[in-house]
Amino acid sequence: MDVPKQVQDKLAQFQNLQNQLQMVATQKQQFMLRNADIEGASQELSKAGEGKIYRMAGTLFVETNKGDCEKNLGEEKESNESRVNVLENQEKKLTQKLNELKGELQGMLGQGNQ
Repeated sequence: MDVPKQVQDKLAQFQNLQNQLQMVATQKQQFMLRNADIEGASQELSKAGEGKIYRMAGTLFVETNKGDCEKNLGEEKESNESRVNVLENQEKKLTQKLNELKGELQGMLGQGNQ
């Protein structure tokens, strides 16, 4: 049985959207994990006294002060949260497109079986 070109195109588009959705979900998970790491670091930093604080700079540890470190962690967390929000919006749009395309495909395949 030959599958019509239009159905093949829709299936290819469907697979492409699935791949995009998977990539977006993976990116979102990475940012969320990073935010969990930042939250843990912030909690540990709040317990630290005013002694020496070190942060990673590539493969080196660099001395910094507690205030700068808190500021940097806060900025990074805020940036990551913004990215997560953008990715969540992309996820919703892709899911909606996938559902629409799924309905179209079911309609096309249902017509072929009649």
